[in-house]
Amino acid sequence: MIAPARIRNFCIIAHIDHGKSTLADRMLELTGQVDQRQMREQLLDSLDLEREHGITIKATPVTMHWTTGREQFQLNLIDTPGHVDFAYEVSRAMAACEGALLLVDASQGIEAQTIANLYQALELGLEIIPVINKIDMPAAQPQAAREAIVELMGVEPDDILAVSAKHGTGVRELLGQVIARVPPPDGIAESPPRALVFDSNYDRHRGVLTHVRVVDGRLAAGDRIHLPGSGNRFEIVEVGTFAPQMQAAESLNSGQVGYVATGLKGGFEFVVGDTLLAAGAPDSQPLPGYAPPRPMVFAGIYPQDPGDYPALRRALDLLRLNDSSLTFEPEESGALGFGFRVGFLGLLHLNIVRERLERDNDLTLIVTNPGVQFRVLTRSGRRVLVDGPGAMPESNRIAEVTEPWVELSIVTPGSYLGPLMELVRLARGSVDKVETIDAGRVLMTAQAPLSEILVDFYDRLKSSTRGYASLDYHVVDFRPVEVQVVDILVNGVRVDALSSILHRQRARRDALEILSRLRKVIPRQLFQVALQASVGGKVIARETIPALRKDVLAKCYGGDVTRKRKLLKKQAEGKKRMKMVGQVEIPQAAFTTVLER
Repeated sequence: MIAPARIRNFCIIAHIDHGKSTLADRMLELTGQVDQRQMREQLLDSLDLEREHGITIKATPVTMHWTTGREQFQLNLIDTPGHVDFAYEVSRAMAACEGALLLVDASQGIEAQTIANLYQALELGLEIIPVINKIDMPAAQPQAAREAIVELMGVEPDDILAVSAKHGTGVRELLGQVIARVPPPDGIAESPPRALVFDSNYDRHRGVLTHVRVVDGRLAAGDRIHLPGSGNRFEIVEVGTFAPQMQAAESLNSGQVGYVATGLKGGFEFVVGDTLLAAGAPDSQPLPGYAPPRPMVFAGIYPQDPGDYPALRRALDLLRLNDSSLTFEPEESGALGFGFRVGFLGLLHLNIVRERLERDNDLTLIVTNPGVQFRVLTRSGRRVLVDGPGAMPESNRIAEVTEPWVELSIVTPGSYLGPLMELVRLARGSVDKVETIDAGRVLMTAQAPLSEILVDFYDRLKSSTRGYASLDYHVVDFRPVEVQVVDILVNGVRVDALSSILHRQRARRDALEILSRLRKVIPRQLFQVALQASVGGKVIARETIPALRKDVLAKCYGGDVTRKRKLLKKQAEGKKRMKMVGQVEIPQAAFTTVLER
């Protein structure tokens, strides 16, 4: 049993692509936690999607052992994502730690997510160790990065460490500083057990596995446990640590990070942020836990084969164990049948969830047009949350509609300030202030509607600044807006899954863009197909898919012209009858094309 005084719990936080996972690799190598034959790049990025996209999606814990002098220490590291869509993963990891390594790329400097993570760590009272990474890069400017960190955090220059995660330079000294500067956990070893659940996943043999940080007491196999948040009671099947694979242990003691196998294989009512308490200790108080995540984007997810609906339901239940920010509820579409209305933290989160559902469960899914959640005040005084066109009340019953606004933090070279201000203006936003970070870069704070930055704002931001700007955002409030529900009709038939809630002033422009994209992906028929966008029954935009024309004159090698006219007339009459009874099959690409606006 290791004493709490020799345990250090810390995480690595940084902007995306600043080298968090590579630094974790070097730490695993240096501590001998992973055999050299098993070592690979980004070892803690265990999902195939993480490797394909080149980003960390899940916060991943690992236990390492490090000896300094005559003492052996247990280092519990949590590697965190860097993308703003997975900020909730970062916040949960921080709450399970006493310290954080704030990583800054020596060639990129401080970026938007660096600042956001720093403020969050300060609010949680973590001991922050600033680290400059990639000092071996040709474009590295470690001195400029050091000065920017001093300006941002108010620390002494000597308190900032410099490392090369790729080559391992400075990593040994960094581990020494973790032991020296990160405080040990302060739990009570003799108290009844209390453990914070910061993540979970499902194992077909051991049931639900909860990832926990033990605060007080001791957990071992056979203990009876109660979770006050979900009401679950169970007997622990197994406990262990992440090394980085799951490794069974005799017990988990105060201050340690590990997993608890519950053996539960039915109902998945686990709450991340819940507390594991001893069933026989009714006076134990739950830990504070986490603020529930607030979805930013909503979309419908439907199985392409209606018979896969039960499989999709179970897949979402299992995925929610591993992704607590996911919310969903059943809904029905006239065009697509039964499915779910799902809440996401952003468009990247939406795409990752869709890919995980399809890959892990062999499903083919249709995702409808994503949108934000509106707050609607009806004339009767009732307040309604609307996350899709189908839930929007009729216009004559609406007194006011409000939409979410976000505060944008954009770090950019000063030379691109003008184009970025124009980009914010086009997004119906406004610039609040501009602050200088260092000699060449500024921090621009602005506000804009969430709906305007969801689709292509980030791409346009990168284009306007040649890839040098970075972005972070969070919701600040809801403000009044004039919107319209725009319905899409295919050959006169309304397709509810393609409907959208659009800003009144841009409804026609955006509707024309949607129809133009649909025209390219819906296959041509033997008859002309009309694509229309309507508001309240009034058509505001139209595109036409021309008919495929069979050459009925191919067999006419001559003869009187009346013979050709007769064949063309017969063809026209046939197409007219076909149009009256014909149905258009809408491919899956039509439902995802709106995501690419």
